[in-house]
Amino acid sequence: MRIGRIRTADAVVHARREGDRWIRIDDPYAAFAAGRRPADREPVQGVVLAPAAPLVVVGIAQNGPGHVAPVQAWLKSPRTVVASGTGVPVRRDAGRAVAEGEIAVVIGRSTQGLTAANAHEFVLGVTAVNDLSSPDRAVVDPRNFESKSGEGYTPLGPWIDTDADLDDIDLAVEIDGDLVARTGARELPVPIRECLAYVARWSPLGPGDVVMTGAPHSAAPVHAGQTVAVIAAGVRLETPLH
Repeated sequence: MRIGRIRTADAVVHARREGDRWIRIDDPYAAFAAGRRPADREPVQGVVLAPAAPLVVVGIAQNGPGHVAPVQAWLKSPRTVVASGTGVPVRRDAGRAVAEGEIAVVIGRSTQGLTAANAHEFVLGVTAVNDLSSPDRAVVDPRNFESKSGEGYTPLGPWIDTDADLDDIDLAVEIDGDLVARTGARELPVPIRECLAYVARWSPLGPGDVVMTGAPHSAAPVHAGQTVAVIAAGVRLETPLH
């Protein structure tokens, strides 16, 4: 199922993508916790939002080529989350800008009891995320606050794929239509389920929270005027930069 969030004239609702239309559904997180498929309601139209509204966004550092240290987690402001197609201003006061295409895991229920072996039982699905960064700031900001906190620096979506296999997800990055990276979950030195177990060991997560799983060979320099596409599990996220 491909689950998104739609702002109608009256409310923000969950919906599933079917062809070129959206079908409103019951709360997918309540359905997930109950072990059932969310019930369909009626076709719906409106503005497509980011597919999750996380209270917590977790980044996974040191999960790429050349890192010898174990992975570590860091927090990114959920206020930086924007929908696919949203124009994002590139900071002019922070040095270089880099797009980091990543697989984003959307948590389906409380992570109490999550282990590497059972991690899939706690995951609603996956989507694409662009962890936009200003890496020059990392020299003086090892906590990633300045380098990751720009307005709109976490484009997400446009939907959640609930059928993706955590262990085998393709990932690609395009800039202005040109392919600049093709990789996937199998290229991560630390598998996604082990990253989730690490995070859950130290901090509780809940429905709608997002874990960005690292950028294995999927980072590229960008600048204003370009459009970045991140494709994860077939979910295509597009972000025009200005």
